[in-house]
Amino acid sequence: MANLKLMQPQEIEVLYILPTIRRELTFEMKRFGLEQKKIAELLCVTEAAISQYLNSKRATKVKFSKDVLKIIKNSAKKIINKETMISETQDILKMLKEKGLTCDVHKELADLPDDCLYCHID
Repeated sequence: MANLKLMQPQEIEVLYILPTIRRELTFEMKRFGLEQKKIAELLCVTEAAISQYLNSKRATKVKFSKDVLKIIKNSAKKIINKETMISETQDILKMLKEKGLTCDVHKELADLPDDCLYCHID
């Protein structure tokens, strides 16, 4: 595990935000009636990961607002293959960054100054 005090915004995305997106997509896909095996295939993760998401044993540190969850729910409906999964996931990550939510999580999990703008550097 990386040192939280030194984490880059991209590490926050990979280690915390992306797994939380996958977790929420898993919940939605399960509600739509998809089996765990199919969800794992669509999200390009193992069935064990899907089980851990469903049993709240993975990706529980970050909580999304109702607005973000609604966007994820809509994305879950669009994911029909690996290509749409990548597209929808990237759209969610971009939206989180644009709204400053990635920065909020970064500040919460890493030792950064209050006026930090690292997440906004392109």
